[in-house]
Amino acid sequence: MILVTGATGNVGRQVVDQLLEAGERVRATSRDPARAGLPAEVDVRRADLRDPDTLPAVLDGVDRAYLFPVPGQVGGFLAAARKAGLRRIVLLSSQAVTFDPRDVIGRAHAEYERAVEESGLAWTFVRPGAFMANDLAWAPAIRADGVVRAPYGRAATAPIHERDIAAVAVRALLDDGHAGRAYELTGPESLTAVERVRLIGASIGRDLRYEEQPPDEARRQMATHTPPAIVDAVLSILASAVGAGAPVLPTVEEVTGRPAASYTRWVGDHAADFR
Repeated sequence: MILVTGATGNVGRQVVDQLLEAGERVRATSRDPARAGLPAEVDVRRADLRDPDTLPAVLDGVDRAYLFPVPGQVGGFLAAARKAGLRRIVLLSSQAVTFDPRDVIGRAHAEYERAVEESGLAWTFVRPGAFMANDLAWAPAIRADGVVRAPYGRAATAPIHERDIAAVAVRALLDDGHAGRAYELTGPESLTAVERVRLIGASIGRDLRYEEQPPDEARRQMATHTPPAIVDAVLSILASAVGAGAPVLPTVEEVTGRPAASYTRWVGDHAADFR
């Protein structure tokens, strides 16, 4: 039995689906199982990483787990996992752990990784960079008037499809040969925000426009729903990426045997969100 935490998230749901396709038995955690919307074959159990008392029941009979880390609660999950006899864990980490110097995002994920390493469990770290799914934040503006306002339009990233992140995680869950490995993941191409908006428009058949947003205005907007330290880290990363191509890594193909999906493919998968 494989446990998937964060099973309703962008990556977690893909992990669930791909494990089912591989014929695995899957258990998923949710704070509200009735609203999880997961396939009927999934054993959905109520659990909250913030409440350690809910963990023993969901870990019972589980030998492998995909962990979406919750700040401040990784240690409690690992303690319960050791007690339950879990033998392998795949942690969703972040490429930010490789930054020098590490920002607040990188430091947080480095702490999660260190806790997993010290747990004594067999582990694999999956370290994606920018998610293509982050651009779903543009969908309301695209649907409304076709104008995307965001800062640092010329900053380049190599964003990755959530399906590819999940595919690497699933390989690590199913194959012992990935134990002790840390996989840094990117998509197959370096793209600026301006270029990504153009690709969305071409895919959905609309003329879209990118409008450069002052960083201070973006900071104020983002801070309404994101901790200020995270906002500053994200804006700093984007500022440093202006005018430079983003590194493109072959890790997805090396691990899964197939190339990472293009941004155009991702837009096609999410076209309904932008129309």
